[in-house]
Amino acid sequence: MSETRQPLIGISCCTTTVGPHPFHMAGEKYILGALQGAGGIPLLIPAVGAHIPMDALLEQLDGLLLTGSPSNVEPHHYTGPASAPGTQHDPGRDATTLPLIRRAVELGVPLLGICRGFQEMNVAFGGTLHQRLNEVPGLLEHREDTSQPLPVQYGPAHEVRIEPGGLLDRATGCSSAMVNSLHNQGVNRLAPGLQPEAVAPDGLIEAFSVSAASTFALGVQWHPEWKVMENPFYLSIFKAFGDACRARAARPKRTL
Repeated sequence: MSETRQPLIGISCCTTTVGPHPFHMAGEKYILGALQGAGGIPLLIPAVGAHIPMDALLEQLDGLLLTGSPSNVEPHHYTGPASAPGTQHDPGRDATTLPLIRRAVELGVPLLGICRGFQEMNVAFGGTLHQRLNEVPGLLEHREDTSQPLPVQYGPAHEVRIEPGGLLDRATGCSSAMVNSLHNQGVNRLAPGLQPEAVAPDGLIEAFSVSAASTFALGVQWHPEWKVMENPFYLSIFKAFGDACRARAARPKRTL
């Protein structure tokens, strides 16, 4: 019997402009997370919306990794108020990831959403977002200090309490953990069908799973991809994701 092939993990791209030219990009840390942490082969998915035949793509993928980004989901996707002036948006990414998330869950593709990806998952299933957590009474400061070097920005910021018996508990074996915090948006109303998996000390939901998913489907607000091989808690998330991707890779592929 031949060994299970290495899983193919799709990674969402953002659009940006370098000089006069548009580019589709994903941060190296996400690529290394998929490669080293999950043990997969990374494949970048351009943010071109309906130009991608999603079923054909997902049939070939063994996992889907939704990355963080400097941009925010456009608020019209969750009937939110207009963004503050200067807020970065990426409509091409929204047009790609929001339908891709829903279809990936329907087709049983393992899914890991990080930061913006976590927020996209909530919006895709009908939830809403706080656009400026720093203006919500009673919430912690969840933004990073951009004047500090990256190791400080991505260092431990606050604890999360992990819900017992949930997907994150089973994946990590932890009842709580220290995580980094580099975001100013977060869950306002949790979407129907999403199950809280971790909560910050201020009550903000920091992780959830998709109740109806037939396989691994987890969103986390923090950044477990950061130096993933050096952090056992972060690595356990990627390993659980990778295990689900390998299970999908073992199934016969449909000929297109």
